[in-house]
Amino acid sequence: MVALVGAFVLMSVAPAHAGENVFVEVMPNSAQAGSRVNIKAGCDNANNNRQSSVHSDAFGHVTLKPDKGFLTAQATIIRDKPAGDYPVDLRCENGQTASTTLTVLNMASPSKGPATGGGGTAGGRGTGSLLVLGGVALVGTAVALGMAGGRRRAGAGS
Repeated sequence: MVALVGAFVLMSVAPAHAGENVFVEVMPNSAQAGSRVNIKAGCDNANNNRQSSVHSDAFGHVTLKPDKGFLTAQATIIRDKPAGDYPVDLRCENGQTASTTLTVLNMASPSKGPATGGGGTAGGRGTGSLLVLGGVALVGTAVALGMAGGRRRAGAGS
């Protein structure tokens, strides 16, 4: 599955052409539901200084604004959008159109971490904290008894 997703993401973005200079492209052209995509379009060179719009069932209507000779915008894919291919349709102010396809991925992400054990050292004072304190107390007691026993022997032989 990861290799398949990687192949989609690494595929070059090929704009869909409708006229000589009319196109729309979505980058990345495959994205997870809930993520943001960039849209770049052209409505013939003479019309790239006017706002235009794109529509897709993946994100709704978006207005494209002139930016360095192109029309650009960002759109957020609807978070619970089912996985699949969705057309992205450009409508220019001069009446020309173009379209491309956006592939929505909807891979479930885990809601909690894996069940890997008791987690005794995780936050809070739980069983793990008590075990650590008990171990420290036990070692401290053993050291104290060892030192006391060593002094008695040294004193008994004098």
